[in-house]
Amino acid sequence: MASADASPAKAPDRKPPPLSLKPDFDETARRWDAYWQGEIIDRPVIAVTAPVEGFEPRPVNGYRERLHGDIDELIDKTLHNASGAIYGGESLPQFWTSFGPDEIGVFCGAEFVWSGEIAGDTNWCTRIVDDWEEALPLRLVDDNPTWLRMQEIYRKAEPRLRGHALTMPIDSHSNMDLLQSLRGSQRLCLDMLERPELIDRAMADARAIFPKMLNALNEIAKWDEHGWVYHGFSMDRCYVLACDFICLMSPPQFRRWVLPALEEEAELIRHAVFHWDGPGALVHADDLLASKGLHTFAYVPEPGAGHMDYLDLYKEVQARGKAVSVGGSADEIKAMHRELDPAKTVYHTGVKSPKEIDDLLAWFRNHT
Repeated sequence: MASADASPAKAPDRKPPPLSLKPDFDETARRWDAYWQGEIIDRPVIAVTAPVEGFEPRPVNGYRERLHGDIDELIDKTLHNASGAIYGGESLPQFWTSFGPDEIGVFCGAEFVWSGEIAGDTNWCTRIVDDWEEALPLRLVDDNPTWLRMQEIYRKAEPRLRGHALTMPIDSHSNMDLLQSLRGSQRLCLDMLERPELIDRAMADARAIFPKMLNALNEIAKWDEHGWVYHGFSMDRCYVLACDFICLMSPPQFRRWVLPALEEEAELIRHAVFHWDGPGALVHADDLLASKGLHTFAYVPEPGAGHMDYLDLYKEVQARGKAVSVGGSADEIKAMHRELDPAKTVYHTGVKSPKEIDDLLAWFRNHT
């Protein structure tokens, strides 16, 4: 299990298979390996893209098309759209498959509810837990149509994207987020106070679902063979972990139920990025930064704010031995580079041309 506060681990011996859309894939993988080991080559990890001039993308109708559309056509669009970008630095062509944040709840027997005209593609799932005693144990429903469709997408995408782009794992709102999707926020908050022993049992089920789901999809998508890509890359597994519900939990509740689950997931993943969702989740900063296995923190600023507004937080994260993943314009990430530890930072940005990619990477080499 690698983390920014651990001694450097040996990089995996396996090299990623070549990608037509990423000619320097070997070099990219080498830089990501160095990052996970807490090392730096000649600049920070920078995922930067630029559009191909004159390219016309084919629109994808988000969650709805992935859930209801023709899978072969969806993969055709993915390959076409992936060819419309130039992948500079440590960026990679990738295919995101998720149906929505509550999809694991649907795999366990719930149904999707769509937001309607106002919020467009947003969805959640039906709150099917009325009584925990009757609902437990939670489990993946093997013949659930949505779970079967997700597997079919990976089954078709793996051979089609092989040698061109990478498939991403699904959006991981597991552990307590799974319970919230099935029970609802208000009722779950009351359950934690009134029936904590039932939440212990429900969380044990949720923690068992995560590896079963991930291993089943890995067997089909062959991430161990092609490499794992999600806010990072590794042949030795990387993934984004999350629990948005922690903004409604006290620190003792977080330590009882969520932190052990996140550390368990991180051990399975080995290179874990934590999706740290907004100011309400900052109350758990001390526990998160002392955690085992969470390597990189991808903080989500509130609407209207940017990563530049949280430099003090990021410097504290790095001082505690962890790394950060931040984004912004080319000028903004240059400004952040003057403040942050280059060995513990991933930068994400987009520019307008291949020359701007080259100029940006050269600037970082010259200023690191």
